[in-house]
Amino acid sequence: MRAASDVASIRAIDGRKVLIVGGAGYIGSVLTSHLLDSGYQVRCADKLVYGHGLSVVPHLNRPGYEFINTDLAEPTQFSKLLDGVTDVVLLAGLVGDPVTKNFPDAAARVNDQGHDTMIRLLDGRGLNRVVFISTCSNYGLIEGDQLADENFELKPLSLYAQSKVAVENKLLALKGQVDYTPVILRFATAFGLSPRMRFDLTISEFTRAMALGEDLLVFDAHTWRPYCHVRDFSELIRRSIEAPVKRVAFEVFNAGGETNNNTKQMIVDSILEQLPEARVRYQEHGSDPRNYRVNFSKVREHLFFTPRYTVADGIRELINAINQGMFHDIAQPTSFFGNWEPKV
Repeated sequence: MRAASDVASIRAIDGRKVLIVGGAGYIGSVLTSHLLDSGYQVRCADKLVYGHGLSVVPHLNRPGYEFINTDLAEPTQFSKLLDGVTDVVLLAGLVGDPVTKNFPDAAARVNDQGHDTMIRLLDGRGLNRVVFISTCSNYGLIEGDQLADENFELKPLSLYAQSKVAVENKLLALKGQVDYTPVILRFATAFGLSPRMRFDLTISEFTRAMALGEDLLVFDAHTWRPYCHVRDFSELIRRSIEAPVKRVAFEVFNAGGETNNNTKQMIVDSILEQLPEARVRYQEHGSDPRNYRVNFSKVREHLFFTPRYTVADGIRELINAINQGMFHDIAQPTSFFGNWEPKV
């Protein structure tokens, strides 16, 4: 119980400043609020390649917050970002399978070369934690009823996941060679409301279409995927920064909870409970073969982390937001609402 209290209780230290690389994005903008509320200073670095600069506006007048529009792949710029910070969260990149497939050169520059640059420059700064956000997509395609723990074989099927695996390996190989503590979090698929909302992720994509009365086509409805709310991700990152070194140093954690392992069919059924008149069609053999369920016992036992929000919670809050007219032009969403066409 004492260990759980040490990890779970908010105990930010005065003067701690966290650099969030990619801090204006879907998860980063929610994480920013969470860390500011927890007593941290936050330096947000983001290139705003989707034209989502409005997501930083709610933070601009908050004490301890600063925003810098910069290129993570440029060594001089990234080196300046590290001045005066105590911890780093590496969220940035071209995120997702479709965007990396459609823009492979840009993905290589940001996800591969950019992360090489950042890793090279992190050492010697006296940093506390470096939290790298990876993905459960690294598991790729799992047959049968197996649950993937952190030691499960990685089978990345996309350029995006391949880049994440490469960065994981580079960080883990630095054990005993760097003066900071790396932590790797393999994120489940995100859902939930954010100042930089995304409608290209499964739960928000399905909910948006069904709430607007569109005819939703669902491919491979019985494939599994883990999901996690953006606010839960933010809490887990905070715990990763504050937990005792021996619990997190050079450790990999699946980030999420078993209760949110869902098939696409289960997500649709949850939406239909709230929107019973919605129209859905199904088709097999889509272009995304990923299928995996994930074991989250390690993050539960080491960091005492269990998600607060279920898939149904996320669907409910998004339906309410759509019904209240919070989003403009989501019938044909622009790049502000999804990682479709970056300006890189």
